[in-house]
Order: sequence, then structure tokens, then C-alpha cells
Amino acid sequence: MGQVTIYLEDEVDVKMRTAAKAMHLSQSKWIANLIKEKIVEEWPVSVKNLAGAWKDFPSLEDIRSFHSTDSNRESW
Repeated sequence: MGQVTIYLEDEVDVKMRTAAKAMHLSQSKWIANLIKEKIVEEWPVSVKNLAGAWKDFPSLEDIRSFHSTDSNRESW
């Protein structure tokens, strides 16, 4: 198991300790959980469950069929 030393500003340290205590976790476990959340390589189940949830969302064909004229660019 790896070990990391981090340096926190005093204000951040106080907030981290408070958050870890509120979740009944050690500071190390609290930080490890945050890192795990950030390095996950797939969408959470709550996000996956949203697939197809919007019935009025345009289809890919609808999106690709829309053509418009670009606006004129500003000259500098």
C-alpha cells in the first residue's frame, strides 16, 4: 500500500478534519475516498440510469440535419 505526504493550508486542514469526523472516517480514509472518486474510469450508476430519460431530446439524425449559415466574423 502506498503512502503519501500532503501539505494543507490551515483552513483546508480544519475543513478536511471536520468533514472526515462528520463521516466517521479517519483523515487518511477520507482523502483516499476522494482520490478513488476522482480516478474512476466509468460513469456512476446514477448517471448511467439517466440514459434515455429525456423523451424530448433530439435524435442524432435531428441534430445533424440542422444546417445554418455562420455569422460573419469580426475584423480586427
